[in-house]
Amino acid sequence: MRKLDPDTLGEHLDRLYRAAWALCGNREDAEDLVQDTYARVLARPRVIRGDSDLAYLMQVLRNTFLTSQRTASRRPRVAATLEDFDVADPRRGTRPDEAVVANEVFAAVAELAEPFRLALVAVDIVGLSYREAAEVLDTPEATVTTRLYRARQQVMRSLNPSPTASPDPSPDPATVAAPGPADPAPTLGSLGEESAAERSPD
Repeated sequence: MRKLDPDTLGEHLDRLYRAAWALCGNREDAEDLVQDTYARVLARPRVIRGDSDLAYLMQVLRNTFLTSQRTASRRPRVAATLEDFDVADPRRGTRPDEAVVANEVFAAVAELAEPFRLALVAVDIVGLSYREAAEVLDTPEATVTTRLYRARQQVMRSLNPSPTASPDPSPDPATVAAPGPADPAPTLGSLGEESAAERSPD
């Protein structure tokens, strides 16, 4: 056990923002969620287990999101247009068309049922390992594996609808292997990286 160093929290801001955007479905609510999360964390000294500050922050973000869902009504979702992304961020080289694609991905993630959305956000967007995601979500690792597989399939179908495609059956958790430390980068994480540049600077 160790104390969380407040001075290091800024290192995780971009990932938490991408996670919040995927959970909320729009940039405005995502910014509010991240601010609320950091306000909670900084309200008092925090003692955490393990070495991953990011996993702890993701857990606080998730709890803050679920609390907001229960206690407050959501603002109407605003559809993104090209006008929203006229100015590309030179620090990341993001183009307006890339930003629109990223926004479509996050909108599709936000439409997932909550258990699938949380699993996908934790692994593919925040970048937690399957073990860390299971701890954060208080869910068996095999369940995280299955939910992540189904979430990815649903997002892909949403982005590439096919009238002739039949529903994809749920996989057997025993046949879906969890990736190890050397596995490649998450499928949707790259789009998350692109979209982080669209957040208005503080």
